[in-house]
Amino acid sequence: MLKEASEKRIRLITIMAFISIPLSGFVTDIYLPSFPSMAKGMQVSEKDIQITLTSYLLSYGICQLFVGGILDSIGRYRPKLVALFLLVISSILITMTDSILLICLLRILQGAAVSVLVVATRAIFVDIYDSEKVKHYLSYFTIVWSLGPILAPFLGGYLEKLFNWHANFYFLAFYAGGIFLFEWFFSGESLPEKKRLNFSENISLYKMMLKNRIFMLGIFILGLSYSIVMLFNITGPFIIENTFHFTPVVIGYCTLILGFSWMIGGFIGKRRITLDFKARIIQPIIFQLFMIACLIVISYFAESLFIMVPFAFFIHICSGILFTSFFTTSMLYFPKNAGTAGGLMGGLVYIITSLTSFIISVSGNVTEQKDLSWRYLIIALLLLGIIVIMNKVLRKEKAEN
Repeated sequence: MLKEASEKRIRLITIMAFISIPLSGFVTDIYLPSFPSMAKGMQVSEKDIQITLTSYLLSYGICQLFVGGILDSIGRYRPKLVALFLLVISSILITMTDSILLICLLRILQGAAVSVLVVATRAIFVDIYDSEKVKHYLSYFTIVWSLGPILAPFLGGYLEKLFNWHANFYFLAFYAGGIFLFEWFFSGESLPEKKRLNFSENISLYKMMLKNRIFMLGIFILGLSYSIVMLFNITGPFIIENTFHFTPVVIGYCTLILGFSWMIGGFIGKRRITLDFKARIIQPIIFQLFMIACLIVISYFAESLFIMVPFAFFIHICSGILFTSFFTTSMLYFPKNAGTAGGLMGGLVYIITSLTSFIISVSGNVTEQKDLSWRYLIIALLLLGIIVIMNKVLRKEKAEN
């Protein structure tokens, strides 16, 4: 039992937990620069390649709804080992096939595996540390996690240039395999007392939360905010390589820059968390719509990587601000059931993002800068509509109280 382990072993397990956190971002984003070459190599459409990412996101989101309760019942250690093993095997199998259907099925398996890893890793800190240290360590989670989406496409671009798209999944197998070996030899079960799995209680909690309008509107805002980022991730590589004729390395640099924009938005959102609704929420969405409108107008006169990426940089900062603002308020909305609320929120956010990504994939090829900008506008207008509805609901509740 890790609760009784030596201080040195606990410190080592903590370090490895933080090393494993960015893995989820790597599984999502490392092969983004390889989208065009995968489509050419397999002789399939852009839509087919994009659906491999949608499959992963949908699986990751759905599994988060149930994983927490299961891990509380059977423990963290063995499910984490199984998840890491499946991640290694599935990554290797992806390199051995040209079947999009099989790749999508394996990506669904990876989504389930990563959901177990993320929830189990987060739970380990709660299991082995007191409340003050838990707050201290969990405050770094978002920052450490963001290293995955920032660094993964950058690394993936170079792997694509030096080898091919298969190298991305060999890297994932190596990354997950290293963590698996550490867990096997040095880690152990952290759950001090297993709880009886009570589906009826969880379902009752979910029903109560789903009926809360503010909580649900916040989740939709989180999902659409993240969808704006994913829009560039699934369409940008094709525009950069096929239209602007740059290499996968350049795609990696672009996603690296936009990864930093998301992080910057997060820091700005955190500093503005005490402001009123208009300053904290309305101003960023209005500025985002203004930047998108400017990009649409400019796109009919000039299209260039050096136009598209700077505009996307500021558009993604606004999404980062909105995401951070609503993530914080949503997590605090049910303080007595924070774990269940966090699982429901995280799961639904990824489900919304996956559905949005699927709609984008089947809406037609995004080959030009203006195609991207119009889709930015559609999602941003949906965001604005939900924000306006939330503002009205908040005002009504305030008047009633």
